[in-house]
Amino acid sequence: MILENKVVIVSGIGPGLGQELAYGAAREGAKLVIAARSTELLNKLQAEITESGSEVIAVPCDITKPSDCENLISKTIDQYGRLDGLLNSAYRAGDFKEICDSDFNDWQETMNTNFFGTMNLTMAAVKKMESNAAIVMINSLITKKPLPTQGGYAASKGALATATKILAKELGPKGIRVNSVFMGWMWGPPVEMYVNYSAEAMGVSPETVIADVTKDIPLGLIPDDSDCANAALFLISDLAKVITGASLDVNGGEFMS
Repeated sequence: MILENKVVIVSGIGPGLGQELAYGAAREGAKLVIAARSTELLNKLQAEITESGSEVIAVPCDITKPSDCENLISKTIDQYGRLDGLLNSAYRAGDFKEICDSDFNDWQETMNTNFFGTMNLTMAAVKKMESNAAIVMINSLITKKPLPTQGGYAASKGALATATKILAKELGPKGIRVNSVFMGWMWGPPVEMYVNYSAEAMGVSPETVIADVTKDIPLGLIPDDSDCANAALFLISDLAKVITGASLDVNGGEFMS
C-alpha cells in the first residue's frame, strides 16, 4: 500500500473524482480526513470507508473561509498528530457562458473557490507539514485545451497552475512537494449525467455521444475517475518523492504536453 500510515486530507469529496480520491487513499492505507461543505455527503462517505476497515474522520469545511480551513487542519493534527498529504479537489464549475456574455460576479465566486479557496487550505496545511509531505492540486485540461463557455473556470485553474509551480520552488527547501494533475474527461456521475442529457437533447444514443468524445482520445475511452484518482495518489506517495513542480496530464492522451 503506497500510502500506508500517511495522514492525508481530501477536500471536495463530492460524487466523482473527490470520492474516488478518498476511496483510493483509504485503500492504499492512509489515515484519512475527508472534507466538504455537505455534512450529508461527509457522513455517508465516512460510514462507507469506516466499514471497509480504514481510519477516517470527516470535517465540514468551506474552503473559501480561512477559519474553516484552519479548523480542518487543527482537527487533523488533534486526531493524528501530523499531516503528510493534501489532495485539493474542491472546486466550483461556474457558469457555462461565453466570456462576452458572462457575469463577472460568477467568475469571482469561481475564482474564490478554485484559486483563493484552494490557497486558503494549502497555506493552512503548509504551516503544519514537515519534510516529505506532499500537496497535489487537481487541475484541468481546460487550461491547456481551451473550449468555449468555460472561461471563468479555466481562468481560475490557470491561476492555480501558476501558483503551484511557484509554491514548488518555495516549499522545496522545506521538503514539501507540490504537483498538479490535469484531468480531462473522466467517467463518473457528472460525465454520465452529461452524456445522458446530451443524448436525449440530440435524439441519439449515449454511445454516439461517447464516440464523439473519444474520437480525440488516443486510448479510445473516457478514463474512469478511479483510474484518474490513482495518478494523484501516486504523487502524494513516496514513489514520487523526487517529483515536484510537475504537471501530469491524465486524459488518455487527449492532450500531450
